[in-house]
Amino acid sequence: MAAAYSCHLSSVSSPDSISLSSSSSISRAALNLRGFSTVSLAAPAIRRRISCQTVSSAPPSSPANLKAQAGLKDFLNIRDFDKDTILKILDRAKEVKALIKSGERTYLPFKGKTMAMIFAKPSMRTRVSFETGFHLLGGHALYLGPDDIQMGKREETRDVARVLSGYNDIIMARVFAHQDILDLAKYASVPVINGLTDFNHPCQIMADALTIIEHVGQLEGTKVVYVGDGNNIVHSWLMLASVIPFHFVCACPRGFEPDARTAKNAIKAGVSKIEITIDPKEAVKGADVVYSDVWASMGQKEEAEYRRKVFQGFQVDEELMKLAGPKAYFMHCLPAERGVEVTDGVIEAPNSIVFPQAENRMHAQNAIMLHALGL
Repeated sequence: MAAAYSCHLSSVSSPDSISLSSSSSISRAALNLRGFSTVSLAAPAIRRRISCQTVSSAPPSSPANLKAQAGLKDFLNIRDFDKDTILKILDRAKEVKALIKSGERTYLPFKGKTMAMIFAKPSMRTRVSFETGFHLLGGHALYLGPDDIQMGKREETRDVARVLSGYNDIIMARVFAHQDILDLAKYASVPVINGLTDFNHPCQIMADALTIIEHVGQLEGTKVVYVGDGNNIVHSWLMLASVIPFHFVCACPRGFEPDARTAKNAIKAGVSKIEITIDPKEAVKGADVVYSDVWASMGQKEEAEYRRKVFQGFQVDEELMKLAGPKAYFMHCLPAERGVEVTDGVIEAPNSIVFPQAENRMHAQNAIMLHALGL
């Protein structure tokens, strides 16, 4: 029986240190919290906290079970899949990428199929990578922008899911609230792909994993250091670290740690070495990859000036990359604010792989869609 998730969004004042649970605790040593001197500001940061948990099982006749019986799968969270499945998807991505790069155009597994792409949040990379990838493999993708549906406002999500399922073979959605993607999947009778939510970004992290495998040689056993806000990218890295063994470090200011439950679950899985720290200079030492993202994501732009003050010392610059070592690659999920979270010199350096990383969005997503459609 398929399980459903429920998400709760609340606003809280940022704490001085991470709190994983009211009923259980993990030592500061386990999270490797280190002292770091930051700018003292009077106003506490107000952050949105998202927590998701399993709440019920789907009945036998639910769309989720009908999809499973037909060999169709949603792709909502990396933690929904085991290590072998994730690695098989990544291997498939490499194979299909090689075909496309060779100029091969007779492999058309999506021929005769259509995909509805819901964009509550606009995006260049997500739209172009999904639309181009689906087309190259024979399919047709439909773009539905923020004003085309107004999901949850003009029409209920459960109605949108069932209507689009009648027209299309697969649905991709890039939305704000994680609950929206869960509701889409619950009521859709076709596979639903999570193109991004405020809680996680699994397609991006699959592309990142593919890029690391191509450049480092493997993902297992590598050290990936994320420097910046503990956002949806970090949540997806934590989920991947609960499935595939590697060393993941998140260096972020106090009060901007990743979701406590997600961090706790990743540590509890016991698969990878996971650290949450406030010292980026110590964190990057010996890194295979240094990763950054914007300090204020879409929907947080009103906090941008405040965040620039709080995040002083967390810019990935040439000095920080020197501490990481000569073999360290730089990655960024883009778009980047050059001169803010990363310097122009770092993003243009020979060891920057941000543009192969961006291209791999298409190849990883093609493999995800092939898996979701049982092809």
